Amino acid sequence: MTQRTDTPPAWDERAQLVTFLDYARATARAKCAGVSAEDACKAPLPSSPLMTLCGLISHLRWVEYYWFQVMFLGEELAGPLTEATDDDPDPEMRTAVDIPLPQLLAEYEEQSARYRRLVSEHDLDSTAKRPISDGRHVDLRWVILHLIEETSRHNGHLDVVRELVDGRTGAKDPSCRS
Repeated sequence: MTQRTDTPPAWDERAQLVTFLDYARATARAKCAGVSAEDACKAPLPSSPLMTLCGLISHLRWVEYYWFQVMFLGEELAGPLTEATDDDPDPEMRTAVDIPLPQLLAEYEEQSARYRRLVSEHDLDSTAKRPISDGRHVDLRWVILHLIEETSRHNGHLDVVRELVDGRTGAKDPSCRS
């Protein structure tokens, strides 16, 4: 598991981007530490029935898959995202309550390690194989920045859900600022 720190080992652009993405990922995992299996599947917000700890971790995992493998590398879509429809746009969140949180977290960490290698093997200026909705091809730098934003935003959701299901707040780790 990656240590949770927002201070890069070097001050170049790549180190800073990778450090912040890893920090956001580690924060997501920390927000799930010690939660019961029952609480990990609770959706405490009536207007957001898919927003569970399991659902959010699954979403983060599949969002990274989509941006790195489908958009950047150009691979074909696979997994629960193939089941997305207008009526069910987030099947990875809906189906996640049937998967134990420790398994979801392990899959997310394993995948994060693969993507760390992918990022280390490509120039930040490398462009995605597939275009975004406006037809432009974003570069790897944009993908990383987008995932930092996406993961950080969902960390706020994890905060709220965790507090509502069992009262725990924050990600307690004295070695970092949060």
